[in-house]
Amino acid sequence: MRIKSPSPSGEGLGWGSRESLLQGRAHDMRRNPTEWEKRLWRCLSASQLGHKFRRQHVIAPYICDFFCPAKGLVVEVDGDTHDPDRDAKRDRHFQSQGFRVIRFTNLDVRENMDAVLATIATALQAQPDRWSGPHPNPSPEGEGLDQKAPLPFRGGVGGGGVESDPPQ
Repeated sequence: MRIKSPSPSGEGLGWGSRESLLQGRAHDMRRNPTEWEKRLWRCLSASQLGHKFRRQHVIAPYICDFFCPAKGLVVEVDGDTHDPDRDAKRDRHFQSQGFRVIRFTNLDVRENMDAVLATIATALQAQPDRWSGPHPNPSPEGEGLDQKAPLPFRGGVGGGGVESDPPQ
């Protein structure tokens, strides 16, 4: 009897690659978001800020809470268990990939959603587009082909968010 060898990534015999494990974890996190991720997603989904966001997006070896691919903007919502040293390491990784990171606490999202959204909108405006024209890989449904104008904000500005810019 001949034993079949697994692929180099370990796929095929139940081992799975690191990437597929991350994708599976991201899928589980999308199905079971925190309350504060849910509330922020209600405001970011359907291009309400004029740009499409993804939730629990893999930027290996990490999963970010929200990601705007057109602008390269990572938005993180930090709960009580977040480790500042680990977060700084993640931020450095995202920045090394050319992405900008903005962090908010659960309290920011709970107490001052207007300021959170205004901070995200300001960051979106400040970030250059990563490509010109429509997304290079649009979804089969055609999402992301139409650019909508951002919605105006009523209320708070600035404050709340802690952001880090990519190195110059």
